Amino acid sequence: MSVDNFQNQNNQKIQLKTKQKNIVAENPEKAKEVWNKCLNVIRQNLNGLSFKTWFEPIEPIGFDKNELIIKLPFDFSWDYIEVNFSSLIKKALFEAIGENAKLTYIYDSENGSSNDSENYYPSNYYGYPNNGSHYQQIAKEIRWTVNRPSEEEYFETNLNEKFTFDNFIKGEGNQLARAAAIAVAEQPGGTSFNPLFIYGGVGLGKTHLIQAIGNHIVRNKKAKRVLYTTAEKFTTEFVDSIRKGNTNEFTAFYRKVDILIIDDIQFLSGKESTTDTFFHIFNSLYQLGKQIVLSCDKPPKSLSGIDERLISRFQWGLSVDIQPPDLETRIAILIKKSEAFNLDIDLSIIEYIAANITNNIRELEGSLIKLLAKASLEGKEITLDLAREIVKSVSTEKRPTLTLDQIQNIVAEYFGVSTDSLRSKTKKKEFVQARQIAMYFCKKFTNASLKTIGLNFGGRDHTTVIHALQQVEEQLKDNAFADMLSTIQRKIEYRT
Repeated sequence: MSVDNFQNQNNQKIQLKTKQKNIVAENPEKAKEVWNKCLNVIRQNLNGLSFKTWFEPIEPIGFDKNELIIKLPFDFSWDYIEVNFSSLIKKALFEAIGENAKLTYIYDSENGSSNDSENYYPSNYYGYPNNGSHYQQIAKEIRWTVNRPSEEEYFETNLNEKFTFDNFIKGEGNQLARAAAIAVAEQPGGTSFNPLFIYGGVGLGKTHLIQAIGNHIVRNKKAKRVLYTTAEKFTTEFVDSIRKGNTNEFTAFYRKVDILIIDDIQFLSGKESTTDTFFHIFNSLYQLGKQIVLSCDKPPKSLSGIDERLISRFQWGLSVDIQPPDLETRIAILIKKSEAFNLDIDLSIIEYIAANITNNIRELEGSLIKLLAKASLEGKEITLDLAREIVKSVSTEKRPTLTLDQIQNIVAEYFGVSTDSLRSKTKKKEFVQARQIAMYFCKKFTNASLKTIGLNFGGRDHTTVIHALQQVEEQLKDNAFADMLSTIQRKIEYRT
């Protein structure tokens, strides 16, 4: 796939099939009654944030026989609801209406039509209220023959399907964590790794790994109710349940899951009531043999602001860390990512990015995406110079400053000579060339003056350094010499 195709792929819009129809919204009170019954079912099987986001804004406006008509805000995406909650809606309609239920929705046009394609909302819905209860709008009619769905059919996992073991790159730094995760995914609740507590720095793949566990369990039907959430989201839902007076429903929802996966558990720190509630949920699930998977930015014993009794439970199973990936793993990650875009990027560019972004996989992948985007949008070729520009803008790591000694060591190592020979008075050809190239890179990669560089090469004068620079630049016309210089330069850059 070319860079242009990469751009086009990301500019694609989601389009929904629609049709023009006149809608008569009768019996609004009956519609409200039926919809409230539906909401009661939905609320019991959905976490609070999703319920509030996707179902609270919906307004029932009409009901006739077994057909419910609902109105959505103009900037709402029913397509997302259909994809993610259709089974749950079928169950709700069955409970509220019975079999052969029908559902029709329209978009509210009071605030204007939706054309925000950046948010992937349908751009071709429009309409206007017409004479009270009559609506002439673009609408989508959904007809379902509703049978009683099974319990697991409508359970929302919150998992991102792209996070799998297949696309998680194995490396020395994550080998143990990955092996433990696979063991848990194969036998959830059936190993001694309960809870499985994975910790490590930002951007090392913790979220990917714990969601891969959930996706493997769901795909292979190892358990019925798999739930992924974050500690922050758990806290928000708990506070919301206190405000609404339904904390019993909140805890009941979490206690009936088979696999509980919570990301960034450190965010429970300092939240006493939330932590206490989680403690009891943890105990209930553990006693029932349900698998618990947690991620954190530090090991359990280093957590502060969390009850000691909960910390001790975090250590009942297996605590394993993820270390920053080594160079080979970082290169493998970038190759895998470029293959996903069907792009053939020169290995030297991949090696440069991998060598200069060392501690964060998120930044590593982000730099590649930014490189592709910049090349596409500005019509540039993907070159090493462009990669240098991107790495400089993406990396948040503090780059160590190169010293004259370090450059001398790298050049001497390449030529198989000692650093002392670079500083000596000898005029042997092999030493002279190595010395001149070392001076050239000292000028290129440091802010040292010509005088300082000369002093560090055996007390030579600044004119000697100028002559060395001229000699190197003159020889760059030779392709073999230019290739050699590029190789040495990459070695210097990789050390930074």
